[in-house]
Amino acid sequence: MRPQAPMSLNKTSSRVLSMPTLSLRRAAWLALLTSAIALAACNQPDAPPDQAKVTPPAKGKAASSQEAGEKENAEKESNEAGEAGLLRLSAEEIETAGIQVEDLEMKPVADQVVLTATIRANQDRIAHVAPRVSARVAKSVANLGDSVKVGQALAVLDSLELGEAHSAYRQAQSQFALTKADFERAEKLKVDEIIPEKDYLRARSEYEKARAAWRAADDRLRLLDGEHRDSDQGPTSLFPLRAPFAGTVIEKRAVVGELAQPDKSLFTVADLSTLWIEANLFEKDLSRVRLGARAIVTVSAYPEETFQGRLTYISSTVDKETRAVPARVEMPNPDRRLKPEMFATAAIATGGTTSALTLPQSAVLLVNGQPMAFVSEEGGFEPRAVELGEKVGSRVVIRGGIKPGESVVVAGAYALKARLLKSQIGDAD
Repeated sequence: MRPQAPMSLNKTSSRVLSMPTLSLRRAAWLALLTSAIALAACNQPDAPPDQAKVTPPAKGKAASSQEAGEKENAEKESNEAGEAGLLRLSAEEIETAGIQVEDLEMKPVADQVVLTATIRANQDRIAHVAPRVSARVAKSVANLGDSVKVGQALAVLDSLELGEAHSAYRQAQSQFALTKADFERAEKLKVDEIIPEKDYLRARSEYEKARAAWRAADDRLRLLDGEHRDSDQGPTSLFPLRAPFAGTVIEKRAVVGELAQPDKSLFTVADLSTLWIEANLFEKDLSRVRLGARAIVTVSAYPEETFQGRLTYISSTVDKETRAVPARVEMPNPDRRLKPEMFATAAIATGGTTSALTLPQSAVLLVNGQPMAFVSEEGGFEPRAVELGEKVGSRVVIRGGIKPGESVVVAGAYALKARLLKSQIGDAD
């Protein structure tokens, strides 16, 4: 058994020798892992700063490029609009738009007194239609705005008083026929001396009274606008309400079933073939106008058109509140385009002449509510606000904004207006 002892000692020694080797390996692995972690921790914070240093310059460069492009576009638009608001067009664009210019000069024009006026219906040709007797509206025939002829029925009314008048008329007519026959017979008998004188006189007296009663019943029926009609032709209490002349129904108050009174009109009929233009003359202008003077009337509904009329009335008195003199221009209205209560401008010719700058009405355009014209300048067209005067035929007087000798666009102004509005929208953006 003793010889085996050394062998046990050797095994123990080998185990002891293997422990440092294992610990060394673990330490090596641990050191390697620690180095890797430290290297990763050192490299990670350095990446973002490098990236931050590189990225912003790239973004800044793109922004600078974008700003440069916008600046270039703005400069291009500014060059197109031109300095001091000039609109610049190429020769081809000018030809395409059909732009033409005219040199303005002071020229003689008819002197006029321009008045603000209101269109009214001709008061000599207007009628308020009402029944002569109280009646109930049985039927409404005419409508508002209808054109009616003289004598045309506007409504049908039902009147108890008219029915009684018809009955009285028929009774008087029958009595008259009877007494007339008696008188004619008595007259023949008197010639033959068959009846005494007193019987003849009595028959004639009855005849005269019956004839007077018949005429009175007939007059009353006519006053009530009734027509002679037998009872078999329908109810005698019905009667039509007729138009007194040809015109247009401008007011209607007839309602079926309501009671109509003689003091309240059911219809208003106006002849609108002629109209009155009512205005006020100032005292300073009284010496400049005369009755019968020609007047040019314009309305906003038809800005490109003018209407001709004559001054037919100047009041003999001055309004103490307005210090103005009422005046009236009478004007034909055959196509019925002008309507009562429209506002109008009346330019009354004084018979004299004056010098003024004028432009075609098509050369003056509204831009943002301001009348403007386009003046030709070197290298472009300048939009110019102008002050307008009265209209003279197809032209309009220019009171300010343009000087004599300047060249103004008289054709193709709409193309310049479109270009101007486009540039204004670009500036707003």
